[in-house]
Amino acid sequence: MPAIPVADPVGALVPHTLQEPIEGSGKGPLAERTFMVKDLFAIEGRKVSNGNPDWYAAASPAKETAPALRRLLDAGATLTGITVCDEFFYSVLGTNVHYGTPVNIPALRHVTGGSSCGSAAAVAAAMCDFALGSDTGGSVRVPAAFCGLYGLRPTHGRIDIAGATPMAPSYDTVGFLARDARLFREVGRVLLDGSRVDAPLQRLILAQDMVSRGEASIDEKIWRVLDDIGSALPEPEHMEVAGEEFDAWRNAFRFNQGFEIQSTLMPFALAHADGLSPAIRERFEIASRITPDEAKMGREIRAAAKQHLQGLAKPGTMIVMSTTPTLPPERDIPDGASTVEFRATTLGSTCLAGHAGLPQISIPAGKAAGCPVGLSFIGWEGGDEALLDLAVKLAPLLRP
Repeated sequence: MPAIPVADPVGALVPHTLQEPIEGSGKGPLAERTFMVKDLFAIEGRKVSNGNPDWYAAASPAKETAPALRRLLDAGATLTGITVCDEFFYSVLGTNVHYGTPVNIPALRHVTGGSSCGSAAAVAAAMCDFALGSDTGGSVRVPAAFCGLYGLRPTHGRIDIAGATPMAPSYDTVGFLARDARLFREVGRVLLDGSRVDAPLQRLILAQDMVSRGEASIDEKIWRVLDDIGSALPEPEHMEVAGEEFDAWRNAFRFNQGFEIQSTLMPFALAHADGLSPAIRERFEIASRITPDEAKMGREIRAAAKQHLQGLAKPGTMIVMSTTPTLPPERDIPDGASTVEFRATTLGSTCLAGHAGLPQISIPAGKAAGCPVGLSFIGWEGGDEALLDLAVKLAPLLRP
């Protein structure tokens, strides 16, 4: 008798989700654990939609499973579902006009954040133990913060992204989400590859400019959290990390991401523009007008930002800030003109790690104004494991 499909009380799963689990090896550090994946990862014999039904209709079944998924299966975990994402991953809101808006269990009136919205909703609702997403401009970190979860954007290239639909390859990463810090660390140990750089945490830089840009309730919460956990961390040095370059860094991300999208998702998206939601279609149209000169300028600004940030986040040094400067928007606000400021403000914070290729973790830090808040640490290149260890260390010190 076929297995009963996983119950979906929060609208986290796509219509073409698994009807039967894909069993893991049953042996290894993730034995008896379950996970779900964002609808951009190749699974042998199945198609992806990238949040768009036209893409799904035109797609061919994958010939092999993405290496990141295979690692998790080999480590004993069982894959139980495929989750909703924002259409073509082109939002940090967590909505999809085709497949619905997943419910944020810890903040029911608010969005989960995106674009890994279904993965976050599923983990927050305990539909699975952990989930995979992707993070180009904040798509794991933002929903982690909004849903009260642990989320990691790894050092660029440290988790194999083969078999995941590319968006902006020089920024794309595979990230993951979990409710429990120790499990979160174990998932990271399975997935992370490449150059690992170990160093004890000796210096902590508080990104004063990023924290001060946050809503008052988040700003207050972050200060209280840092006070609570102060004894476990080096005394933070207050610093303007982006300073006067804040707007330039944010705009450079927009130029770079949009120009790369011209070669990845845009040809299909604009050829099927009538099937896009109005907000997503507008973003593709704006991206289509980014010129080579603007892209060149974006790359030059990125190079300077990378040099600056990597110069700060040397082994043994982390940058701390709130994951997002805002609380999650309410669910009934449509993705359109009213969310432009939200996206711009959010990307101004999340672009730092992306520009520099550095790892960033979001740690649940309680609530502000009834919504979850994320505390972020940006680590050094290859310092992903140090961030995972820090999450475990801080878990018992963070008050709800």
